[in-house]
Amino acid sequence: MFSRAVRPTVGLARSLSTSSQNHAKVAVLGASGGIGQPLSLLLKNSPLVSQLSLFDIAHTPGVAADLSHIETRAQVSGYIGPDQLGAALKGCEVVVIPAGVPRKPGMTRDDLFNTNATIVANLADACARHCPEAMICIIANPVNSTIPITSEVMKKHGVYNPNRVFGVTTLDIVRANTFVAELKGLDPARVNVPVIGGHAGKTIIPLISQCTPKVEFPSDQLTALTERIQEAGTEVVKAKAGAGSATLSMAYAGARFTFSVLDAMNGKEGVVECAFVRSEETECKYFSTPLLLGKNGIEKNLGLGKLSAFEEKLVADAMGELKASIKKGEDFVAKMK
Repeated sequence: MFSRAVRPTVGLARSLSTSSQNHAKVAVLGASGGIGQPLSLLLKNSPLVSQLSLFDIAHTPGVAADLSHIETRAQVSGYIGPDQLGAALKGCEVVVIPAGVPRKPGMTRDDLFNTNATIVANLADACARHCPEAMICIIANPVNSTIPITSEVMKKHGVYNPNRVFGVTTLDIVRANTFVAELKGLDPARVNVPVIGGHAGKTIIPLISQCTPKVEFPSDQLTALTERIQEAGTEVVKAKAGAGSATLSMAYAGARFTFSVLDAMNGKEGVVECAFVRSEETECKYFSTPLLLGKNGIEKNLGLGKLSAFEEKLVADAMGELKASIKKGEDFVAKMK
């Protein structure tokens, strides 16, 4: 089910389909930031993107001017400040949102809530007004809360489509693939580990039992590997020693997910990515599982699949935290004026 065909290989840009339909307008909201700049670079480098609209509260004209000199066909435009947000979103088919503040050492993703919740709510409000049909891909943490926030804001405008709102958890999959490949001496481009649940700490549930190719680990190594995947973001935060969180690997993962969405919109078949979405698969309202993507977003939720006893326990242990984070996001929008 999770064949290598579902992941872009070789390089993110030139290996992707180049059918005549590749004329997508993509917006990056938070384009001047640590994730936004490298993400915008990767998107500019792709034949799937014909127009790249960059928005932030500072520095966007410079980022846009810089990227506009690259010898690929995507036309780049920069927008700055709230007055230009509507223009940035007009006609966009995909909106990627890495906006917000990053983690510092000692912070959890939830510590970002107060600042990033307001930012995401405002941006989701603008999307609802100016590009209600767009695919919305949220990178801004805490994703376990920012996806419920985005959904509730879209509902207030009467334009919510659960098949078009995604929490980008792809970095968890990218990390799982990399760490498994390192331990087993495999090519990481040929490894695919589904990661389900949420996008913070113990809500991140790598399904090593469903890895392609099949791999096995002794229980102590499996526990250590699982914990490393769950805490990999903190590993980077600590290594950067106050200079930010995962930006380059997150930009790569965000681009990978965006390209998958665009490929599926262009009619490519068999495109599967995990993402944190509205879900009926568990008792949680939102849950990340492998999704078959299509022209209109989620075509089919592929569910959790067969879990090992170890993985079943991970799911059970994640439920309390996941439900609380979802409720926190919903309550935030309910209290908004």
